Amino acid sequence: MSIQVKMTLFALKMTTKEFNIKTFFFGFSPWKHPFLPPFLDEVKHCIFINPFFSKNHLSKALKKGLDQESNIYIWGKKSFDDVETYASTHSIPINRIEDGFIRSVGLGSDLTQPYSLVVDTRGIYFDPTVESDLEYILSTHDFTDEELERAKELRHYLIEKKLSKYNNYEDVTLNLPQNREIVMVVGQVEDDASIRFGASGMRNIELLEQARCNAPDAFIIFKPHPDVLAGNRVGHVSEDDALVFCDLVVTQVSLDSVLTHCDSVHTMTSLVGFEALMRGLKVYTYGLPFYAGWGLSIDARTSVRRQRRLSIDALTAGTLLLYPRYIDPLTKTHCEVETTLKGLEAEKLHLRNSLVYRTRIKVRNFFSRKSQLLLRLF
Repeated sequence: MSIQVKMTLFALKMTTKEFNIKTFFFGFSPWKHPFLPPFLDEVKHCIFINPFFSKNHLSKALKKGLDQESNIYIWGKKSFDDVETYASTHSIPINRIEDGFIRSVGLGSDLTQPYSLVVDTRGIYFDPTVESDLEYILSTHDFTDEELERAKELRHYLIEKKLSKYNNYEDVTLNLPQNREIVMVVGQVEDDASIRFGASGMRNIELLEQARCNAPDAFIIFKPHPDVLAGNRVGHVSEDDALVFCDLVVTQVSLDSVLTHCDSVHTMTSLVGFEALMRGLKVYTYGLPFYAGWGLSIDARTSVRRQRRLSIDALTAGTLLLYPRYIDPLTKTHCEVETTLKGLEAEKLHLRNSLVYRTRIKVRNFFSRKSQLLLRLF
């Protein structure tokens, strides 16, 4: 047998072996299963472990062929102690997946498909207790002039087109005082992992109180989290309670509608802080979000791992260009961030201009929320 034939057979054998490697997914709700493949070109054989009655995820995975050659993916910071112990014992790397920073037109809690995800091999970006791939990038990557210029153009595009993570609210004009500092306080989901790991379980009312202490004479606007407003997540603060510490509560308005008027933003760990930094605003953090500790924000907490000073373009390049994965909203195929943004812009315009489309989305969200509420009762 010739060397060329042997090499061909070896390549076929390796390809077959790679194709037969099973990849196990833990913590992924059934509605997420269909949208994952376009983000994961390296995965050939997906097996989702979602036991309905039993909590023994490891046992079910072993029955389906989990072994030391397998791959393991876990959604966010969900904990699967038996699976993680098995992975550690057999030296199987764990990859964690979470929504990206420019996600969709609509809320994830309404089961809206994301157009970006992050796949992290070290940790996950919102957990500062361990180094994530994003923190590693921001700490070590040698940003090129091309990457920095591209990040600068990306920032300008996001601001010009008024794009953010969810893009689900209308742009409106707010009537605000002209002679006072304008401060935005960003509400969050209080049981979110970023609060548990990055802000020690801080509550929204505590954030408001801290913001008022640090900006006693400012006009403070409180913007609750859209998932909380939708009734999908925890963190509600009554308007009466909020107005003890702020001057205005805004709800059904876009993020850009508020940021346009702001001098500073106060947040625990919200992505809004990063979006404010991209706009050149002063940002105060009370937790330890991924964008804190690089010399760009005023931080109540610090990390010994974050010693590097970054420009806003370097932070943007690492966060939006190098870390996430994107798909085209139209074709649902892998793409660069610029293509995703153009698709989001088109979808946002369609939502604004088409009554039929808006109605269809509202009806869909209504039934999605009701069905999730019913499931939580069981």
